[in-house]
Amino acid sequence: MGAKELWALLAALRAGWCLLPQAGYLHPDEFFQSPEVMAGDILNLQVYYPWEFLSSSPCRTVVFPLMTSGITYWVIKSLQQLDICSSCINSYTLLVSPRLLFTVFSFILDYSVYRLAPSWEADRWKALVLLAGSYVTLVFYTRTFTNTLEGLLFALLMVLVSSRKPDSSLAEPTSSPLIGIVTTAGFFNRPTFLAFALMPLLYWAGFIVDSQRSIKTVINHFLKLVLCACFTAIVFITADTFYFTSVGLDNLYNIKNNSLVDVIGRLNEKIIVTPFNFLSYNLNPHNLALHGSHPRVTHFTVNGMMLFGILHVLAIGAGCKMLKQYICQLIRVKSYYHGSPGLLVHSKGKPTLLLFYFVPLAFLSLFSHQEPRFLIPLILPLVLFSTSQNRAMKWKYVIVIFNMLGALLFGCLHQGGLIPCLFRLEQLVHSSESSNHPRHYTLLFAHTYMPPRSLLNIKKRDTHIEVIDMAGSEEETLCQTVEQRANDFTCNDCQIFVVIPGTIRATITKCGVSFLNETLIFPHLSMEDPPHIPFLLSRNWRSQLGLYILQLGRNQQSL
Repeated sequence: MGAKELWALLAALRAGWCLLPQAGYLHPDEFFQSPEVMAGDILNLQVYYPWEFLSSSPCRTVVFPLMTSGITYWVIKSLQQLDICSSCINSYTLLVSPRLLFTVFSFILDYSVYRLAPSWEADRWKALVLLAGSYVTLVFYTRTFTNTLEGLLFALLMVLVSSRKPDSSLAEPTSSPLIGIVTTAGFFNRPTFLAFALMPLLYWAGFIVDSQRSIKTVINHFLKLVLCACFTAIVFITADTFYFTSVGLDNLYNIKNNSLVDVIGRLNEKIIVTPFNFLSYNLNPHNLALHGSHPRVTHFTVNGMMLFGILHVLAIGAGCKMLKQYICQLIRVKSYYHGSPGLLVHSKGKPTLLLFYFVPLAFLSLFSHQEPRFLIPLILPLVLFSTSQNRAMKWKYVIVIFNMLGALLFGCLHQGGLIPCLFRLEQLVHSSESSNHPRHYTLLFAHTYMPPRSLLNIKKRDTHIEVIDMAGSEEETLCQTVEQRANDFTCNDCQIFVVIPGTIRATITKCGVSFLNETLIFPHLSMEDPPHIPFLLSRNWRSQLGLYILQLGRNQQSL
């Protein structure tokens, strides 16, 4: 099978696996930074609003959630209102429709590789196969993360700053306005985008200065970039201000007759600049510690390996070799000066690609909170580097096995029972029997990731369904809550369901309550409550890799 055919097969796998859908649950942010918020705002569903989207602490722009999950939810809502699809809004469409849009957007990466590969002396189709076969592309880039958008904007920026056409001839740098728009949009999406944009912007600036003889032309390029960046920032600030505050057209009309100083003062009090709030929060070490603190070398030693495997090792090896050569050059320059050292920002090929990879990695390593998904934008320069001079070919079997294991772990196993569990509970609470005989449902989740309530498809006006997230509660607290619910007879027609991983099934048995029914959803791997190795070798190994839905019985002795 040729490289083109293999890429087409992997591209079909990416789209098909999204539609299945993927059961793996990577991180709560894939739901709570976009789909969950938009499901509440557009579909009027019961959701959990994260603190970043509260008017008291606005740290996330609403523009990208509206443009992604918001649009897809508006489409399925319109289809249902027009009776084109009578039951368009269900747990499946609520999960898959935003993911499908992100999957379509993920092909921006493929386009970027196709455009950039010849300029960086990489084989175009081998690079595309390496990209499409990476589990980072198959799993992370089909999820609704802000990191995914960050990676796509980084890819677009690399295309825009590329100084060479596919035929290797020099291109006229006419992308200044677009570069300004993309950079600003990336900054509002995630302020960490500046770490990724630094090297592309320096590369572009170097090319502008080198290729233009007139200082007037150079200034014109930079002026276009700044003006478009400012205009884009105004658009984001305006949208966020309208969303998070009470500022509206009526308010603006009421203050228009006031003095200019009063108008500016009123607007200054209301204006929301979410990236500044984000930075103010995350630059405080105490705030970062609440989300988990990691050693500064975690990105280099753990996360890079976890995401990219041997490709990360090859890049580190090449980087060390390049650094050694650069130090030798500096020593020679000191003894006899022949010009500037060889490692220039606008140098062609391997050194620049390595800088595109390691400079963002170094900046992100300055923060104590380090998660693997923060590095997913780096897949583009890493793929281009790895396929130049066929560096990755000798490791192709290692790469295939690594990505198969990564796709299995993160696409299927990791918290993999929670989404199917929510699908099943959504069918239960919306079944015809429940509609004819309304009941009160209590859904208690313990030792799982935060359940996205939007997938239960519960309208805000419905009060007969209660969701309790106990996170990683201790055994005593969990048992107290379960016993309290079992002994609560104020509701005669209540059904209580407890959702727990199989690894703590024995713990819930100690609570002294009975269960009417239990359902095991397989597979489900909880890294917070990992399976016990001896049990994995027994006949009941499936229970260690499963998620239980337990229907709580009523304690008749309390009557």
